[in-house]
Amino acid sequence: MKKIGVALLGLGTVGGGTYTILKEKREFFRAVEGVDIEVKYVVEKNLARCAAFGVPEEIVTCDIDKVVADPSVNIVAEFFGGIEPAKSFMLKALKNGKSVVTANKELFSKYWHVLEPVAKENGAGLYFEATCVGGVPIIRTLTEGVQANEILSIKGIVNGTTNYILSAMTEKGTPYAEALKEAQALGFAEADPTADVEGFDATYKISILSTLAYHKKVPVERVYREGISGVDVADINYGRELGMTLKLLAISKSRGGKIEIRVHPAFISCKHPLAAVSGSFNAVHLIGDSVGDIMLYGRGAGALPTGSAIVSDILFAANQKSHRYLPFDNTTTVTADEDFAPDFTSKYYVRMTVKDECGTLGRIAAAFGKYNVSIVTVLQKDATGKDGVPLIFVTHETSEQSARCAIEEVKSLKGVIKINSVIRVED
Repeated sequence: MKKIGVALLGLGTVGGGTYTILKEKREFFRAVEGVDIEVKYVVEKNLARCAAFGVPEEIVTCDIDKVVADPSVNIVAEFFGGIEPAKSFMLKALKNGKSVVTANKELFSKYWHVLEPVAKENGAGLYFEATCVGGVPIIRTLTEGVQANEILSIKGIVNGTTNYILSAMTEKGTPYAEALKEAQALGFAEADPTADVEGFDATYKISILSTLAYHKKVPVERVYREGISGVDVADINYGRELGMTLKLLAISKSRGGKIEIRVHPAFISCKHPLAAVSGSFNAVHLIGDSVGDIMLYGRGAGALPTGSAIVSDILFAANQKSHRYLPFDNTTTVTADEDFAPDFTSKYYVRMTVKDECGTLGRIAAAFGKYNVSIVTVLQKDATGKDGVPLIFVTHETSEQSARCAIEEVKSLKGVIKINSVIRVED
């Protein structure tokens, strides 16, 4: 039977989940996969944590050079997170011919082009299923399942923290700050939630997924990003009246060879399958030119779901006679400008507060029309006090630039008190 030695770099949440799966399912993998996976080392300073997981003291070390020099180690799984020392340790492993498995989406999205040439030069594998959408096998789907297709679009709920917060705001009317505290108390959000709530985490993931889908490097710097910290429950409620649900979406599209890529809150129809993805669950909706619509759904984070993706990659790597690499250039940090759309198109939800006086609606409609922004829906609510009347517009699809110009002009109109919110609407 094939024997594979594994080293785990870090024993945090995902590292601990991975160790648990490898230990408890070792005999299962021997019987079903025909491979014996043995954890040879755990690189971890926290000895108490190692003891809590039942890690034998003799395999715990802080010496990465000892680990990568050991010929019995075939695969190194990295769980440190962040850039350093993770990048240096991964490069050491690859230079020593060890395949690397990682869940580190920030490092991978920013330094994929650095890691892969080293892997290729040394005949090592580089596996990253766990970087995107936790236990949901989206990477393997893109690389092994839909090769007959040109991918036309990716639209996903790829961050469990923000989806939990928006679900609480939608289902219970919980204000944003309170929903965030609840998510932190339950362990869905970090003490510093910036990476999640401001869309950075989703940005790393859609960069990776889009690079795979469109066969060209899509750098993080190309992703337009907005977070959810400014979302108001009032807009969620008004959107629901209009048959829409608010989600933080990671979106990329290929139109005429040009890539659009963005992360931001967006309304989608309550009938769209993504609208039903609630709590900390994730989902990715793909459209291929041959297969049409595909949606993958599952837990996007957590010790065992993400550990499941890591172990899947370990088993996959263990059974490869030779490792595959990207069949396109991934050695530069920026793809040419002409590969990206200079603008993108969307429908828009615009909520404003206006004076309840004759002529205001006409002036607003004229300003929108000046920039070829046509209106599909107008919703006027009763005045809530002396501060004016809420007025909501939903536009037809238009360019981002046209929408911005129109909204900027509307701000200055007589009778318009304030533009409260602008949220994109996706089909």
